[in-house]
Amino acid sequence: MRMLEKKYTFIFIVLILSAMPSFSLFAQNKPKDFFVEAIIYNGDTIELKTLENLTVKARMTDAQRKAYAKYNRLRNAVYVTYPYARRAGAIMNDINDKLIHITSNSERRKYIRSREKELKKEFTTPLVNLSVYQGKVLMKLINRETGNNCYEIIKEYKGGLTARVYQTVAFFFNSNLKQPYNSEREDKEIEYFVHEVQRMYGFQETRRLAML
Repeated sequence: MRMLEKKYTFIFIVLILSAMPSFSLFAQNKPKDFFVEAIIYNGDTIELKTLENLTVKARMTDAQRKAYAKYNRLRNAVYVTYPYARRAGAIMNDINDKLIHITSNSERRKYIRSREKELKKEFTTPLVNLSVYQGKVLMKLINRETGNNCYEIIKEYKGGLTARVYQTVAFFFNSNLKQPYNSEREDKEIEYFVHEVQRMYGFQETRRLAML
């Protein structure tokens, strides 16, 4: 009787094992190796993963809104005025190059008058539509392109008295023809926007560091 029970028990165990092939498969077929990116941080090896973007929204403070408006105002002014400054700078640089070889005062005045007509014809209409703020940025950018502030340019072309008159007019518009251009400090943001415009429209750099 006991021998019969043992026989049935053995058959029962065999049936159960035969119904569970995953046991034997798992023992025979181990999972293959796989590689993941990792980073070592403070001596610990940590799996490296790229998480999905997380958008965080919050209301801007009054200070942030003012800073954002100031940023956009300057950026817009550079986008509007840089093409004019670039073109005007090219003409003024060309004038400077030509004046180096003209020694006669009368010939210099004659040449300057002829080029002045060119400047007025090309820039009078678009420049009168600029705001006072955009005009300030334009003077900064002309300084950037020529290496000279607008006061020095006018003084060279028209004489010291004319330059002082223009400077007085600029004062009433809360501006200054003598304002410098420093791309490393106070005008760093303008310089950033200039490079942004250059990349967007494929402009090549044409600025001069010093001429007069």
